[in-house]
Amino acid sequence: MKKVVKDAYKEWQAHCVEMQADTPAIMNETPAEKSARIKRLEANPEEWFVYYFPKYCTSEPADFHKRATKRLIKNDEWYEVRAWSRELAKSARAMMEFIYLAMTKRVKNVLLVSNSNDNASRLLLPFKSCFEANKRLIADYGVQATYGKWEAAEFTTQIGCSFRALGWGQSPRGTRRDNVRPDGIIIDDIDTDEECRNEDIMKAKINWIEQALIGTRSISNPIRILVNGNIIHENCAVKKLSEKADKFDIVNIRDENGKSTWASKNREEDIDRVLSLISYESAQKEYFNNPMDGGETFKDLKDGKIPRLDSCQVCIYADPATSNKDVSSGSHKAVGIVAKKDFDFFIVKVFLDTMSNAKFVECLFECYNYCKAKNVENVRVFIENNSLQNPFYEQVLLPMIYTRANETKVFLPVAGDDRDKKDKYTRIEGTLEPINRLGHLIFNEAEKDDPNMKRLKAQFKNFTRKQKRMDGPDAVEGAVFKLRETEAVGVAGMFESFKNVNSKRF
Repeated sequence: MKKVVKDAYKEWQAHCVEMQADTPAIMNETPAEKSARIKRLEANPEEWFVYYFPKYCTSEPADFHKRATKRLIKNDEWYEVRAWSRELAKSARAMMEFIYLAMTKRVKNVLLVSNSNDNASRLLLPFKSCFEANKRLIADYGVQATYGKWEAAEFTTQIGCSFRALGWGQSPRGTRRDNVRPDGIIIDDIDTDEECRNEDIMKAKINWIEQALIGTRSISNPIRILVNGNIIHENCAVKKLSEKADKFDIVNIRDENGKSTWASKNREEDIDRVLSLISYESAQKEYFNNPMDGGETFKDLKDGKIPRLDSCQVCIYADPATSNKDVSSGSHKAVGIVAKKDFDFFIVKVFLDTMSNAKFVECLFECYNYCKAKNVENVRVFIENNSLQNPFYEQVLLPMIYTRANETKVFLPVAGDDRDKKDKYTRIEGTLEPINRLGHLIFNEAEKDDPNMKRLKAQFKNFTRKQKRMDGPDAVEGAVFKLRETEAVGVAGMFESFKNVNSKRF
C-alpha cells in the first residue's frame, strides 16, 4: 500500500473513531418525541449543527457564520465566495452545511473540488466518516453507507445524495447521477502559491472552473456553489471567482477595530501570540486577506541616526482611515513623527495598526509629548480630513481630543489636512520615491525592532498600485507634504520681506 494511501486510511479511521465517541445517540425517546426533535432541529440549522457535530461546535458561532449559513440554505440558486481567514472554520462549516442540505434532501449531487485530487479526497474524508460513524445521524436518518460505490473519492448515501472529489483539471464529465446533474459544488483550497504566480496556469484554472466544472450543472435546476479560501495573491482564483459571485464575504482574523472576529474561539492574546511568530507579510496574507508579494518602488530603505529634534522642523501626521472605502478594506490607523533637516526627512516614530478611536487619540498625545520631551518648540499636528472623513473628524475625533486635553492639561495644536488628495498610489510614489531613491528618507534606527516600524517598512517594501494597505506610507507622505509646505511659506515670506525692504529704498 502506498504511503499516501496508508496515511489517508489512518486519517479516515481516526475520524470514524472520534465521530463514534463524540455522538452518542438518544435511546429513550418515543417515535413521536424523536420525530418532533428532528423536525425542531431541521428548522434551526445552528441547533442541528450543535447536535449532530458536537466535535466541531466547541465555540459559539460568530454572527458572520450564522449569516453565511442562512444565505446558503435559504437560496437554492446561490454562488458565494468566502475569503475567511485561517482559524475561522471555513471547511468545517461547509461540511456541516452540505450534510444538512443532503439529509434534508435539498441537494442530491455534490462535487468537492480542490487544487489536486489527493487534497480534494482528504477534504471529503470527514464527510464520508460522518456518514459511516456518526451515531446520532445514523440513529435519526438511518445507515448511510451503501454497497458498491463507497470509495474515498466518490460515494452515494442511502438517502440518495452522491459526493465526488475532484482536483482541478480533472474531467467532471459523467458526474450526472441518474437524471440529476450536480446541484452543489464546494471549491475549497483551490489556490497554491506557485500556480498563482503563473498567469497561464491561472487562466487555465479559471476557464476549467467556469466551463468544465460549472458547465456540468443543469440550466433548469438550481445549484449552490461555495468557494472557500484566502486571498493569497492578487492573481488567485478566489479573487477572480468573486467577480461573478452573488456574495463575496471577506472576514479577517480581526475586524477593522482590531478585535477578534470570532471572540468565543480566538482570544486576543492567542492571536497576538500566533502573529508574533510570523512576519508581518505572512500574517497579512494568511490572516488578513492581504497578500504582500513585494513591490518595486521602495526596494531599499535606509536606517539612520536621528538628529536632535530641536534642531529640525517637526510634524506629527495622522491618518484615521475612516472613509467607507478604507473601513471595508480593514485599513490601519497611522500616527507618525517626521522631522526635516536640510534635505533629509527622518521617520522618528510611528504607530501603525488597527486601533480604536480612543487608542488613536492616545497615540496623538504620546507623539506630541515625545516631541516636547525632546525640547521641540513648534510641533505641528495634522489629521487627514478629506470630504469623506470630515464628519468623523469634526463630530468624533475633535471632541475626543478636547476631552483628553482637559484631562491631561496638554493642549494639542491639531489641524485638519483637507487638501484634495488625488490617487493614493500616484501621490505617494511621486512624493516619496525620489527622496528615498536619493537616500533622503531615513528610518529611525533606534526604532527598527518596534512592531509599528516593522509594519511601516513592510508596507513600503510591498508598495504597489494594487496593495490595499498603504496607510503608513500615506501618513509619511502627508507629513512630508506639510513640512515642504511650511518651508515654502517661509521662503515666500522671506522673499516678500526682502521685496518690501528694497521697495522702500528706491
